[in-house]
Amino acid sequence: MILKEIFNLVWINILENKRKVMLTSLGIIVGAATIVLVIAIGQGSQKDVEDQFKNLSAGAVEISYSSSSTGGRGGFGGGMMMGGGGNRGGGGFGGGGGMPGGGGFGMQTNIRSVELDEEDLEDILLFVPGIVSGTISATGSATVMGGDLEESTTATMAAVKPEFADVSNLSLAIGDFITEEDDENVSKVAVIGYDLAVEIFGSPMEAFDNTIVIDDRNYTVAGVLQEMGSMASGVSPDSAVFIPYSTGLKYVLGRGVRPTITVVAEDVNDVEEIVANVGTVLNQSYPGASFTISDAGSKMEAATASTKTMTLLLVSMASIVFVVGGIGIMNVLFVTVKERTREIGILKALGCSRKDILLEFLAEANMISVFGGVIGVIVSLLLMPVLEKFGIRVESSVLGILLALVFAMVTGTVFGFYPAKQAASLIPIEALSEE
Repeated sequence: MILKEIFNLVWINILENKRKVMLTSLGIIVGAATIVLVIAIGQGSQKDVEDQFKNLSAGAVEISYSSSSTGGRGGFGGGMMMGGGGNRGGGGFGGGGGMPGGGGFGMQTNIRSVELDEEDLEDILLFVPGIVSGTISATGSATVMGGDLEESTTATMAAVKPEFADVSNLSLAIGDFITEEDDENVSKVAVIGYDLAVEIFGSPMEAFDNTIVIDDRNYTVAGVLQEMGSMASGVSPDSAVFIPYSTGLKYVLGRGVRPTITVVAEDVNDVEEIVANVGTVLNQSYPGASFTISDAGSKMEAATASTKTMTLLLVSMASIVFVVGGIGIMNVLFVTVKERTREIGILKALGCSRKDILLEFLAEANMISVFGGVIGVIVSLLLMPVLEKFGIRVESSVLGILLALVFAMVTGTVFGFYPAKQAASLIPIEALSEE
């Protein structure tokens, strides 16, 4: 029997059993749709990770205070690296005034929350080699009013230094970023994110050189950022307001804020050593205090690894669905072989070989699987816009579609082989006598 005749016979059998074919292929449909969606969600998550870290160099290191301190600057005995904390005007009970090794009575009573400041940044830049730039910033929230807004809105406030733009790779759509002069003069100027500019004024052009009100004080919009997406720190530049660091501490964020120091390594390979050295410098200034020191590269690797693990887990679940669908195909083909025993006997009596019968049933299993795979891919593509409406980012890919179809074909072949072999092994005389 030639291949064309085999496929014609398969096609006739499928058309005569449409309902059974549809029910048989349900498992394959679900499996194919699951694989396409899983890969799309995984790639969407990967894109989210890339977007979060695109504004921060892989060599960036963030330092923040992480718990209530057991002491302030200086502390017991002073006199270690950089003269303990005594050279910074610290000291424990009794002062010690700025002299190296100052300390007091050997008793630490200045128990308070640590607040990183510009002196700490200067120490890190001075004593830690391999750093090309650094900045200090602090974030909080405040009410913003102006432009087309009928009522005030709450926005993320970032008190930053001029270097922040370079460290975070911020780009301006119009205007200028915060300057040294703005910071020194405690100027009431602001740089606002793209989305916030559109929300308040309708466009970046309208926002530029206009006025917004932050906590009942007028600020001039000196610039508007380009649309950026979210950052690794979780702050979205698109919906944030950036003001001079000194202005933020004085008028908006207050003294209880916990600033973050960000430094950038000249060589990414030196990040681990820089993290260790930064910890050493801070431990000399704040004995007993605990700091969180993390680098963007490690966080990105961790986030990417987590995304890949989740994708692998979901693909495994989809594979299980395929196995269940394959078992369904196998069961149906066993029943089909039983129902069509006389037909198989007639085909063999007419001269069809075992190979012809085997190919017929394998082709039938594959066509059912491929049909299920194609329907599953279509279902997944229809579901993607629905998932996006629920805030799940999906990135469709040819790889996902091809993988789903390959899985479908392999499932049909593997689980259809044994029933096909059983059909091909029937003895013609026994098959013809089967009632």
